[in-house]
Amino acid sequence: MKHLPAEAIFVENLEKRFGAFQAVSKISFSVAKGEIFGFLGPNGSGKSTTIRMLCGILQPSGGTGYVAGYDINKDPEAVKQSIGYMSQKFSLYEDLTPFENIRFYLGIYNVPRDQWKERMDYILQMTRLSEFKKRLVKDLPQGLRQRLALGCALLHGPRIVFLDEPTSGVDPITRRHFWGLISELAKEGVTVFVTTHYMDEARFCERIVMINQGKIVATGSPDGIIRDILPGRESATLHDAFVALMRRGLD
Repeated sequence: MKHLPAEAIFVENLEKRFGAFQAVSKISFSVAKGEIFGFLGPNGSGKSTTIRMLCGILQPSGGTGYVAGYDINKDPEAVKQSIGYMSQKFSLYEDLTPFENIRFYLGIYNVPRDQWKERMDYILQMTRLSEFKKRLVKDLPQGLRQRLALGCALLHGPRIVFLDEPTSGVDPITRRHFWGLISELAKEGVTVFVTTHYMDEARFCERIVMINQGKIVATGSPDGIIRDILPGRESATLHDAFVALMRRGLD
């Protein structure tokens, strides 16, 4: 049965254990509908584990969570059908063209056939891939493959999209263009949950949560976190605040 919270994502005391190892330790946060929400942390901090629980891929060890109104513990399959998910390793078939990849994912997402042309045209236009639609994916630059992966995650019209390190390995100009696409999605009312280790990208988020060793260490707007962590330092950056927080975790 679907719950109808005001938030797109609601998490309370969520945790994940692998044997004796506590990967995620009773974290709580919420994400508003239509918000660009950043989830930051160093490698091994629990970011990817959290995102996989929220996407219905990994069963939590404890706590509660709702995504698109569905309980991630009780109804993970409904969660999967309601979201878009772009993983760190793009789920593209490199020996197919963008057109063929899109057509394949339209079938995977059970999009009605009478909507295929409309959805395909929309995605090709949004990602600016129309002129490349018949080239093999393996021959495309990384930035174009990245756009295609995002487009495939949006084919079924999800209102929530999870992007796990979506711009890893691409140049700064391509990253900026990609964030332009994210801003356009948010303007259309899509909730964007993104993990990144690029602090300059995190400044595009309306709110962020920083996680370290499975625990939340900061929550707020990028500027608010800088002021809280490094008060009085007018020239401080989000990277400076992030480094300061991570060092505290090592003390």
